[in-house]
Amino acid sequence: MGRPNDLKLTGSEVALVQVDAFAREVFQGNPAAVCLLSGPVDEAWMQSVAGEMNLSETAFLLRQSSGAYGLRWFTPKVEVDLCGHATLASAHVLWEDGIVSRDAGMCFETRSGVLRATRHADWIKLDFPAEPPAPAEPPPDLAAALGVEPRYVGRNRFDYLLEVDSEAVVREVAPDFAALRRLGGRGFIVTSQACGGAFDFVSRFFAPACGIDEDPVTGSAHCCLGPYWGQRLRQDSLTGYQASSRGGVVRVRVAGDRVHLHGQAVTVFRTTLTAP
Repeated sequence: MGRPNDLKLTGSEVALVQVDAFAREVFQGNPAAVCLLSGPVDEAWMQSVAGEMNLSETAFLLRQSSGAYGLRWFTPKVEVDLCGHATLASAHVLWEDGIVSRDAGMCFETRSGVLRATRHADWIKLDFPAEPPAPAEPPPDLAAALGVEPRYVGRNRFDYLLEVDSEAVVREVAPDFAALRRLGGRGFIVTSQACGGAFDFVSRFFAPACGIDEDPVTGSAHCCLGPYWGQRLRQDSLTGYQASSRGGVVRVRVAGDRVHLHGQAVTVFRTTLTAP
């Protein structure tokens, strides 16, 4: 793996870039840290770095002999199996720093299989697994913890999905995070059809058991939202808006058992870490 083009690293340092993903401007979307490794490191060190960064995810990239990039994601508390925004941020950094040619695609080897990224003008397309929800009986305290009356509850291998009556309900959700934390699991998606305009649906995502009370923009949640709203609205291509305080736009295309997520990203800052 090459080095970022504007950092001079010593042998005792590794590069770290913070990126706002699913954003056109800085301080929007979802911030992710991307750590560019030159060799294998201890898992405990990666978890400590993620805790130090205190972002919803920190990504760790290591070039493999196959030419793909090993990619792992850590919240401040745990390693996760799938993360969209930190994958988007990773692809952005590899292209921006000239480590991968801007006209070439890239592959990531992850705990959720091989993920691919390609560039389309100033948008990045991620090829992810579809994770549709199946109808599920919610935990008894879930609706009260979220303060909503869902019209539908489903679950995939990661999260619960709750459809509510309106966009206004989604935007006004004020969860009891301590109560959600006690329910365990990865996270909880609250969604509704958009009230009009440029978006087909809106959502918010809460994952307090993973150390993230509210995630600003969640790519992996759209692996669930895309198939769900695609079936409900009978269309393969949709645009979602995650209505957190930072907000972010995710374009989604459902392609069988895959979901194509389209987003933008912008670099916030670059620094170095002391190598383990």
